[in-house]
Amino acid sequence: MATTVSACSGIPVPSDKQNYIGEWKGLGTTLTITPDGGVNWKRISGSGSRSVTAPLQNFDGANFTVGVWFITTSFNVQKPPYQEGGQWKMVVEGVELTRVRR
Repeated sequence: MATTVSACSGIPVPSDKQNYIGEWKGLGTTLTITPDGGVNWKRISGSGSRSVTAPLQNFDGANFTVGVWFITTSFNVQKPPYQEGGQWKMVVEGVELTRVRR
């Protein structure tokens, strides 16, 4: 299942959430968040794949929502970005992600 929403504006990443910016990878999952609020998420599992490409709409604590109008997707962030062993990591939708590029 793929969801793509484009040509609509979201919000840039807030100053207190700058550590979310970058390309993140984990088991079957890639998440890219750009400074201007572009979000691209792809998850591949045994039952198929799902991807979302949409503008950032808001943060609610560590969690964030992307989309436009009534078409939105919320991401549950169990652990916001943190440093471990010299690498940045976070846990989103139950998957530990490591930042591979800022």
